[in-house]
Amino acid sequence: MRDMARRGTRCAVGLIMGAATAAVELPFTLLAGLALAPVAAWPSGRRAVLPLFLAGARRLADLERARLRIWLRVHVTPPYQDVQALRYVACRWALGLLGAVVMLSVAVGLAYGSLWTYAWLLPGDVRYPWAITVTSLGGLFLLFLAVQGIYGVAELEGRLARRLLGPRHQEELERRIEELSASRAAVVDAVHDERRRIERDLHDGVQQRLVALGMLIGRARRSQDPDRLDRLLRQAHEESGRALDELREVAWRIYPTTLDEAGLRAALETVAERTSVPVRVEYDLTAEPERAVATVAYFVVCEAVTNAVKHAAASRITVAVGAEDAFVYVCVEDDGHGGANAGGSGLFGLARRVAALDGRLDVTSPPGGPTVVTAELPCA
Repeated sequence: MRDMARRGTRCAVGLIMGAATAAVELPFTLLAGLALAPVAAWPSGRRAVLPLFLAGARRLADLERARLRIWLRVHVTPPYQDVQALRYVACRWALGLLGAVVMLSVAVGLAYGSLWTYAWLLPGDVRYPWAITVTSLGGLFLLFLAVQGIYGVAELEGRLARRLLGPRHQEELERRIEELSASRAAVVDAVHDERRRIERDLHDGVQQRLVALGMLIGRARRSQDPDRLDRLLRQAHEESGRALDELREVAWRIYPTTLDEAGLRAALETVAERTSVPVRVEYDLTAEPERAVATVAYFVVCEAVTNAVKHAAASRITVAVGAEDAFVYVCVEDDGHGGANAGGSGLFGLARRVAALDGRLDVTSPPGGPTVVTAELPCA
């Protein structure tokens, strides 16, 4: 219910802004038609007039793309032609006016639907109970229809933008093939990098511990002094404990068993407990995400938290996980000194993990902080 109310409010604001842009697009369309009509059959005159309106249409289309992306969650690819932008603007103003009518209906329905709360202040026959009841019911019915109209106009906005600004079907297929080829290559590289990292962790950590353990045991076997033998065996016992801890740490970094046993929330809380600085986890998922999404979300949090502790000197970290419109959002924010390099090995590897699921990773880290790492992961 809360997500529906949030989506409805967002769409309503988007339609109000669309009505405002329609007030500009309608005069622009009329002016373009009046200016282009006399020179339609005159090539040189058309070449002189048309670029001005194409540039204006491009700016208006870019403004509409930003509105659709922010408020209606409609993403339109930017590489479209200026002629497409002019056609879109020439058609879009009608939907803007329709959105204005719908929002006006919402206001009228809300006013009449809540008549019973202030009818006693009004003079005349409207204060009769039957008049108040009928008017309020009619207002609520109008409000219900207008709210449905908000979603309908928002859907029409998305379809019109994709139809007139989006690429053709063949271009979309070609772009999709390129994305899949790139993501497949990125997955292969990510697996190779992960193997090298595991090999490095085993070689520099666990292997060195085991070598030291073997040397201690060897020295203990050659020792003839009981006290020295006892001391060497104690050292070997302590070294075996450190080797086990190192091995558990490597296994945890490869894949946490908590993720399978208790779910994503428990795994993230474990990360917070194991971190040396305070980490606040805000988990707002009502259902457990699918395995691939949960795994990528976990590693995004792990890498971002590790970078904040090691490189940003953060004293406080916030991890937020939520879902909206068939997407899982992961946001990690710290109060460190910023300056994180999105092209570094760690964040670049995360970007490839996220891209393998058709997701998106954004890193905002101005000098002085804060650093915000946001992952958008599609889910079923």
